[in-house]
Amino acid sequence: MGGATTRTTAGRTATPAPIADTETARVPGHTLMDRLRTPRRPRLWFEIVLIAVSYWTYSLVRNAVPEQKSEALRNAGWIWTWEHRLGMAFEQGVNHAINSVSWLIVGMNYYYATLHFIVTLSVLVWLYHWHPGRYAAVRLALFAATGVALLGYYLFPLAPPRLMSGGHFIDTVVVHNTWGSMASGNLADVSNQYAAMPSMHIGWSLWCGLTIATLARPVWVKALGLLYPSATLLVIVATANHFWLDAVGGVVCLSVGFSLSCAWYGSLPYRLPKQVAVICTA
Repeated sequence: MGGATTRTTAGRTATPAPIADTETARVPGHTLMDRLRTPRRPRLWFEIVLIAVSYWTYSLVRNAVPEQKSEALRNAGWIWTWEHRLGMAFEQGVNHAINSVSWLIVGMNYYYATLHFIVTLSVLVWLYHWHPGRYAAVRLALFAATGVALLGYYLFPLAPPRLMSGGHFIDTVVVHNTWGSMASGNLADVSNQYAAMPSMHIGWSLWCGLTIATLARPVWVKALGLLYPSATLLVIVATANHFWLDAVGGVVCLSVGFSLSCAWYGSLPYRLPKQVAVICTA
């Protein structure tokens, strides 16, 4: 509708496909920076290695941050006090209410442990296959946000609500004997229990949700994308793994990630061409 037409040598007209679905990459400039900033088709082997090394580095650094228990507990008490002053200290009520429904809280424990990785990797694979022109920019936003989160873990150690002394929170993984958290039960020794701020369960789920809601076509898929970070917020609060302010921290990290991606590529990642043309020069 309303698209431009071109006339062929046979006199027939042809209407080009929409810009979003055609190969419309910018022509690379002559400098190294121009070439680095030009969207290009990702290489599978490189992406697999990059994701594996990046997650290994993230886990190593996060768990290498000193477990400053006393400071982390003081910070938790400070956040809990301020939430009360704001009239928004609802985590304990949610934690106790949902814990009373065994099947629901057990499901949330497993949700917390698994979907964080499964959904994020699935969205990366989907982007790689269907949106190669946007893949690198959207991936950069995710990786940059995760890098910023490491600063939060180091500068502001924070105990989760379930570890607060006198907080009367229920550690749902321990009570229901599930493995819904790397920081509870038998896995507590291999994870930094005082790295709750920011919540990258929220950062990653919001990244997934925005990507799906923006780029997917079926309305019901867009709706699921928007629902995913909302459901994740409920889960991290119900399982007493995070305060709601940790979620705000995750949003801030993701905002920084998208800002860096926009600055690097000169565009919001979702507005870059969907496909990338292989441009041949004589």
